[in-house]
Amino acid sequence: MSPASSRAAALSASIAVAVLAVARPEPTRAEVVERVVAVVDDHAIFLSELRRRAVPFMPRLMEVPELQRLAALRQLYDEILERLIDEELVERAAQTQQIRISSADVERAVLNVVRQNGLELSEFWEVVAEQGYTEAQYRADLRRQLLRYRLLNERVRGRVNITEADVRRVYDQRLARANRSLRFRTSHIFVAVPEGAGATEVARARREAEGIREELSRENFADGIALYGGGELGWLRQGDLPGELEQTLLTMQTGEISRPVRGPSGFHIFLVHDRERGGDSMPPFEDVRDQLYQDMMGRAMERQERLFLEELRRNAIIDKRL
Repeated sequence: MSPASSRAAALSASIAVAVLAVARPEPTRAEVVERVVAVVDDHAIFLSELRRRAVPFMPRLMEVPELQRLAALRQLYDEILERLIDEELVERAAQTQQIRISSADVERAVLNVVRQNGLELSEFWEVVAEQGYTEAQYRADLRRQLLRYRLLNERVRGRVNITEADVRRVYDQRLARANRSLRFRTSHIFVAVPEGAGATEVARARREAEGIREELSRENFADGIALYGGGELGWLRQGDLPGELEQTLLTMQTGEISRPVRGPSGFHIFLVHDRERGGDSMPPFEDVRDQLYQDMMGRAMERQERLFLEELRRNAIIDKRL
């Protein structure tokens, strides 16, 4: 797809497929005990299934103030039904793709959850029971989760392509936000572009600046200023420099030399000598790259999952009767 006080929360997170299941009190004498609450193509979803899936969450719902309970129950019951409809659509799509989850797959997943929560197997099933699940219900929920994951991975994963440049861009955006109150002391080497220069002259100046950059280090930067032109810019704050120049400086670490950056009058190569707080608290890109990638992938997959389920719904005949 943890100590006693956190076991229940950790376990609930492990069975995300059931998180939206909610409860309703037992029917009164005037209520119908069984009826169809939705039809997905030719498959009926029954009230009894809706209520069965709600049982583990009865205690939570009984905490709702009595005057608000009816409205809350209606809303939450709708959420159960939407989840059941999605599960039926996923089941059908998985059958079409010939995707199956075996009993062995489920048992491996159970053991993984047990290990993740730091429990013995007997302790784990005790926590499951405390959450209101039988072992059979938990295994059924876990199977649905595995099926959904495998189907989405097969159908959706190919639509998501996150590159190193994408991750770096997100990091730079976060770093720039952290640096909004930053002051930085910098110097630069400047390669001028004549006013009214054409594309050929601009390209020549860019190539010259790129060649200079290849020769530079922190130690010889002052020699580069003397040789090519530029100078000390002193302490700058956000807003002191135009657009692209400022964005470059905001993402730089102390001691870093920038790539050539186009400004209004030519190309600048910056060296940041010092900074005052702000983004200094941000860890280096290399330390957070993998976590950023996982976060971005998770968000992208969630979005693709929503789109995929919307597509399945458009191609199905759904009749809700709740």
